[in-house]
Amino acid sequence: MPEDESFIHHLLSQMTLEEKIGQLNLESPDLAFDPEMIRQGKVGALLNASGALTGQVTGQQGSVETVNHFQRLAQESRLKIPLLIGRDVIHGYRTIFPIPLAQAAAFDPAMSQAAAAVAAREATVEGIKWTFAPMLDIARDPRWGRIAEGNGEDPLLGSRLAEALVRGFQGKDMARPDKLVACAKHYVGYGAAEGGRDYESGEIAEPTLRDVYLPPFESAVRAGVGTVMSAFIDLNGVPATANRRLLTEVLRGEWGFEGFVVSDWESVAELIYHGVAGDRAHAAALALHAGVDMDMVSRAYLDTLAESVRQGRVPVAKIDEAVRRILRIKQRAGLFENPLTDPSRPARDLLTPSARQLARAFACQSMVLLKNEGDLLPLQGFRRILVAGPFVHARSELFGTWSPDGHAEDVTPLDEALRQVAPKGVSLRFAEYNDLALHLTHEADVVILLMGEHPIRSGENSNVSDLRLPPGQEEFIAAVAALGKPVVLVIFAGRPLAITRPVSQVQAVLYAWHPGIEGGAALGEVLFGLAAPGGRLPVTFPRATGQVPIYYNHKNSGRPLGRDGAFLTRYNDLISAPLFPFGYGLTYTTFAYASLRLSSDVLHDRLEVSAEVTNTGPRPGREVVQLYVRDLVGSLTRPVRELKDFQAVELQPGETRRVTFVLRPEQLAFTRADGTRGVEPGRFHVWIGPDSQRGLQGEFEYPFR
Repeated sequence: MPEDESFIHHLLSQMTLEEKIGQLNLESPDLAFDPEMIRQGKVGALLNASGALTGQVTGQQGSVETVNHFQRLAQESRLKIPLLIGRDVIHGYRTIFPIPLAQAAAFDPAMSQAAAAVAAREATVEGIKWTFAPMLDIARDPRWGRIAEGNGEDPLLGSRLAEALVRGFQGKDMARPDKLVACAKHYVGYGAAEGGRDYESGEIAEPTLRDVYLPPFESAVRAGVGTVMSAFIDLNGVPATANRRLLTEVLRGEWGFEGFVVSDWESVAELIYHGVAGDRAHAAALALHAGVDMDMVSRAYLDTLAESVRQGRVPVAKIDEAVRRILRIKQRAGLFENPLTDPSRPARDLLTPSARQLARAFACQSMVLLKNEGDLLPLQGFRRILVAGPFVHARSELFGTWSPDGHAEDVTPLDEALRQVAPKGVSLRFAEYNDLALHLTHEADVVILLMGEHPIRSGENSNVSDLRLPPGQEEFIAAVAALGKPVVLVIFAGRPLAITRPVSQVQAVLYAWHPGIEGGAALGEVLFGLAAPGGRLPVTFPRATGQVPIYYNHKNSGRPLGRDGAFLTRYNDLISAPLFPFGYGLTYTTFAYASLRLSSDVLHDRLEVSAEVTNTGPRPGREVVQLYVRDLVGSLTRPVRELKDFQAVELQPGETRRVTFVLRPEQLAFTRADGTRGVEPGRFHVWIGPDSQRGLQGEFEYPFR
């Protein structure tokens, strides 16, 4: 038995049944909570939520003194087992980075990893050793508020970011004082909630579950994620918190996950509302049997498991195994050796200049330029600029959802940030969302409109039935555009919005998402050309709400769009193409693709696919080169395109580089008609291009073997 397992085995042998169950109990000091429970061995972990249940409250973090107080109480318990202190550190702690959906737009896993490392360093400063991140839910419906918290619609991009984020949070050794235990959530299918309504049921066919929704979680497990959170969703009739097939057979049996599973908030007791449990004892037994090791705040385990063991309804071996998993993670996190946090760390590690610099660079790289008619951006040669809209004085509004530890006073107000960045000789005037702005438009050379969603409009249970801009904004944009001045539309949002009409009325559109603590400065740098927008869309943009769900890797159907000149649309009142496709994004230069080359027309062990990419514009630029594949004939229908790889290249004006991808057979594997996973022989199309709708096309064959 390994040394760490010997320690755990010895500790477990000393525990009473009540102490074991205590390790399975996660409490929140925000609720009715008696700290004496810690001394009594009835608490295994704490969720330090500080009033931020759904991520909408900012600036209310706890303190290292509070956390150390709780850990000292644990040291006064009979066995002195330390607590695991958790918190929703989603896209930064004190240094707030762009929302996760915006981070995905950067197509830069290394930058995501660096941001997660900063978040881990800052959170551990105040005793937090466990984060409920990354969120790995594939989301195809932007009405769902929590799309802001994930990585978009694509499993390959989601998987790459899952691995990066886990490594950023945990590092090579999660026992280091500046590292956290990560938690992959919400396992699984939560993003498929019907109608984009949070907590709703979902139906996902097994092949789609295996090929689209599960891969990011498997990637997190391969990266060594310490914990996994079960989802709220009722998936295919089985609530995730009671789904033994997914939590035990797949997660642990197929993937070899060695950490522990925590429920989402009260989701164990909520099995009663789902209608699969008759009471709290039944719910606790179902969840434990399914593979949920720790109960988040419902106390169903704490209140019922001991009696269920005595009645023979729950075997103590099930409890022992859950306790082992929890103790194992606590040991790997270094908590037995170092349960307390150095109180001098906040002065050194919170909100450092390097962290802010990274946040600014990330914000620039996540912003997506959607339109730039006449090369209006970057702004040059304009002396009188009007900046108008509801975000002109924004501070904490730039944070986005799930930023409970961000402080508004840490943010340079957006108007001030723009003044600091604007070139000499440029006069900036600011007006809110009112008639004054229309009056000042007459005196301006160009107008920048700052529109979009307040952060409270996205996030948990912040779903919308209408994807247009909030009421009144479209009318305001139209009124300004009608005055004939060049207009730059900047949109802050936590989701893709249906902005078809506004896009048609203005000359430039920059999608800034919710860009974080340095969002104002980053916006200024992008608008005035000190930096270029680097983002590409991680999710498809619909033309109208009624077009949802719309995603790039859809199936072809028996009557595909445009076949023989027929079936050109699926709606009588709307063309079928998205407003902007997955992977799309402009920058301040242009790129040309040429000379597609395949190393062979048959894929055996590897196939090189390459193309020349040339910077044809006047500025240096970053291009995200994307590789897509289509399996033309399968035992099950296959998507029209699937992203298989991407590379970002920096090119000088006039520079040409051959970008090469290597395809291997395992990248073509899918869940086949017989339920197994593998590659089927046949012909494949391949593209190298700038997004999911364009590119140079080739063809190859995977042979029978």
